Amino acid sequence: MHFVTAKSILTGSNGLNIYRGCTHGCIYCDSRSDCYHNPKPFEDIEIKQNAVELLECALKRKRTKCMIGTGAMSDPYMPVEKDLNLTRQCLQVISKHGFGATVLTKSDLVLRDLNLFKEINNKSKAVLQMTLTTFDDTLCQKIEPNVCPTSRRVQVLKEFEKEGIPCIVWLCPFLPGINNTIENLAGLLDYCRQVNVKGILNFGIGLTLRNGNREYFYKQLDKSFPGKKQQFQKIFGNSYIVNSSNNNELMEYFTNFCKANKILYTPQQCFSYLNHYPARSSQLQFKF
Repeated sequence: MHFVTAKSILTGSNGLNIYRGCTHGCIYCDSRSDCYHNPKPFEDIEIKQNAVELLECALKRKRTKCMIGTGAMSDPYMPVEKDLNLTRQCLQVISKHGFGATVLTKSDLVLRDLNLFKEINNKSKAVLQMTLTTFDDTLCQKIEPNVCPTSRRVQVLKEFEKEGIPCIVWLCPFLPGINNTIENLAGLLDYCRQVNVKGILNFGIGLTLRNGNREYFYKQLDKSFPGKKQQFQKIFGNSYIVNSSNNNELMEYFTNFCKANKILYTPQQCFSYLNHYPARSSQLQFKF
């Protein structure tokens, strides 16, 4: 890892990127794409050492409260966070200034900060976002080798749900010929039902491959799934969008499940919920 002094911390859409790069080793990671200009090697984590100070200044200047989100490019709960505590300190700043927070992760380290999520949720709004890709923990360890398995992530979701923290699950990606089965989808959706998720984000049964992440993906396929790389190259070539042949069937199952269980399921619904900062005017009302 290496440290840098950043000039700014929030994106135009109020995204917060404390780290760049990642050590989870997910074979499909889009953040490896060349277009994002992340560190090379990707595992050489860039750490914005002044992230907390920058966030403090940025939130002081904001006239309108809003949701602050982190985790879109790099997981804010990578192993380095256990020692550095930068994500935790940023959540403390968010809580101090009365903003909302939403975090996307695959790590059970987020449980360490459950008390901060509760604190923020009591003042405004906090949402946990968790990625799930495979119902089978053994398969999970092949495609997401350096992060806790799906069953553990579901336990984390249960703990947050118990404390009244709403959760959104990212159900993606689905790799053709690997985890694009009805059995896998049904198992994951049942997990979502058990933990009473608010919404599920799914962008179709497939994945995207760009320069940078495509090469890494194919290299990992050779290691863990012999013969799969050749199948992918034959069917998809250098396509950016890689859709599974059973996309329509599985997406119909997904949509029907979410409707039946009253779960938000379109990207518009989910992102609208994530971005909405609630007005807690009822807390200011007087009783006569």
